[in-house]
Amino acid sequence: MLVPSWIDAPEEIPDPLGRGQLAVDWLRKLKHPKNPAAGHPFQLDPWQENTIRRIYGPRSEDGSRLVRRVVLLLPRGNRKTSLAAAITLLHLIGPESEPGGLMVSAASAHEQAMELYNEAAMLIHFDKRLAKHLSLREYQSKIFCRKRQTKYVAVASDGKVQHGKTPNVVIADELHAWEGRAGLRQWEALDSALVKVPGTLMIIASTSGRGQENLAWQQVEYAIKVQKGEIEDPATLPVIFMAEPEDDWRDEALWHVVNPGLQHGYPDLSAFRDKARKAEHSPFERDSFLQFNLNRWLDQTTSPFVEMHVYDQGASEVDPEELEIVQEPCYLGVDLSKNEDLTVVVACWRDGENGYQVIPFFFCPEDNLRGRGELHGVDYLSWAEDGYIIPTPGNTVDLKAVEDHIRELCARFNVKEIAFDPTYGRHMMSSLNEDGLPVVEFRQGWVTMAPAVKELERAILSGNFRHGGHPVLRWNFGNIQLHIDAAGNRSFHKGKSGNKIDGAVAAAMAVARCAADEEGFVTSASWFSDDMWMA
Repeated sequence: MLVPSWIDAPEEIPDPLGRGQLAVDWLRKLKHPKNPAAGHPFQLDPWQENTIRRIYGPRSEDGSRLVRRVVLLLPRGNRKTSLAAAITLLHLIGPESEPGGLMVSAASAHEQAMELYNEAAMLIHFDKRLAKHLSLREYQSKIFCRKRQTKYVAVASDGKVQHGKTPNVVIADELHAWEGRAGLRQWEALDSALVKVPGTLMIIASTSGRGQENLAWQQVEYAIKVQKGEIEDPATLPVIFMAEPEDDWRDEALWHVVNPGLQHGYPDLSAFRDKARKAEHSPFERDSFLQFNLNRWLDQTTSPFVEMHVYDQGASEVDPEELEIVQEPCYLGVDLSKNEDLTVVVACWRDGENGYQVIPFFFCPEDNLRGRGELHGVDYLSWAEDGYIIPTPGNTVDLKAVEDHIRELCARFNVKEIAFDPTYGRHMMSSLNEDGLPVVEFRQGWVTMAPAVKELERAILSGNFRHGGHPVLRWNFGNIQLHIDAAGNRSFHKGKSGNKIDGAVAAAMAVARCAADEEGFVTSASWFSDDMWMA
């Protein structure tokens, strides 16, 4: 685990001019409306106090502040935003303010940027002493100090680039979420501006991220080496609380070490325990717990979907003949390929009150089955011989054969819906719809796939997803990586291997529509009109 060596040793923090103590004393005079203690004092716990001392105490021979860059890397729930807002006020109107000074905080998007602004605004509104001297312009995300002529502004990394500004302090909030060229340009503009005047300060306040080919990891990796003593850089102050790969993530002692607020009542320990229980059986929940709650930087940008030994618990037989006899409602999820490889139809039925049972049908071009399988490291030829793949003549999937098979399934089972992503399925959807078959549209964007993924995961983890041990479907599920965007939305991803996940996607679609039937949201074929095909 990584923790600052000085965090519990204030006596080791030099403060020759008393500026660290001055900053601490000033912050302790602030008030916070959410603190129920008498007088609502701003809560500055020992680890936060020592962080302030370590930033503002050490000085060069000429008296200037030694620290110019702080990397504050903490798990979620440890009140980074509150500390960053207090530091903002310290420079806006407190003892670190300079006449005409500019403070800028930047986040990945406007909503995130406003979190720090709103925290600072709340402190100001609650304290008449601050409100007397500070004016807030929420529509501009700005705060002014009339007496000192200082200004604070919150911006988004994907917004207007801050070229030409001369900030004294920059707070880069949740740098791991700054994405693309826009985020990089904003960073370069703000970082380069800090050389314009002396005594500037950059504070990176963030939780750990994923992957190493990004802006945030470049900054964090350097700070880790400074904290470990591999690089000597007095101007960079790492304040990193991070679990490492060799640490036992189940150990509650580790939780307390890397979450310095836990001993002071935040984050919530019972919620930690609940997340840890979920993480035992879900790779996604485990990665989420590691990244956000233990602050471990993850190597991969995606997470595995489920542990395959958990998936395999659903390998008991699914009997199509019995399902044909009882005529239980059936839902089809169809994932059409670009014709060169696997196309999948997954049939889904309810299995008890909270479960599902599925039968997949995979289609693949007959030409060069062996070569196609070798490309992905599997045996398409044997799967075809054993009936797990339906070969169609030629070197592309015969979509007419797929459509005929869907019609056969509708004749055999009590099919209530046939769900398609219209990206490749409009022609087949129109053909089936013309014959009165219950076609529905199911786009594979995160809005529809996120709840589908969640319900499928719930069924698998609870042992209520019966798939008969179909080997091609199992291979598809084993290939899934969960893509998680900056907003926390989850979707299926192939990962770098490019291996097939079509069966899992079709299964998620079928399960989602089957679940919707239980809730009374089934859509009839009357949804579809000739006008819709022209949209």
